[in-house]
Amino acid sequence: QLQLVESGGGLVQPGGSLRLSCAASGFNLDYYNIGWFRQAPGKEREGVSCLTRSDGGTLYADSAKGRFTISRDNAKNTVYLQMNSLKPEDTAVYYCAAEKVLLLRLCVLRTSSYGYWGQGTQVTVSS
Repeated sequence: QLQLVESGGGLVQPGGSLRLSCAASGFNLDYYNIGWFRQAPGKEREGVSCLTRSDGGTLYADSAKGRFTISRDNAKNTVYLQMNSLKPEDTAVYYCAAEKVLLLRLCVLRTSSYGYWGQGTQVTVSS
């Protein structure tokens, strides 16, 4: 059974850091593009960053550039999102998602491209 489980969220002060993890089970992440998305209360889900399969590259939303880093640990079948210099506007539920790609295709920050989703982890940035 294909499953994505996020962890690592929590409460952090502005300027602080968190590392989110997305652990996959039931499938090999290396055959999937992986995206991180977030949804704040009353807002639409938006893309934060994504990682193209087979180390094909990364993509960041403007809001994440220079502060967030997406990475993969193939041995652990896990994708990470390192978030630094956090701001109150980063407060949201963060989701990881997977898009199966048979051939190399650059990842996109579009929710409709991803067929598999985790349950999310809450990130709250507040003093």
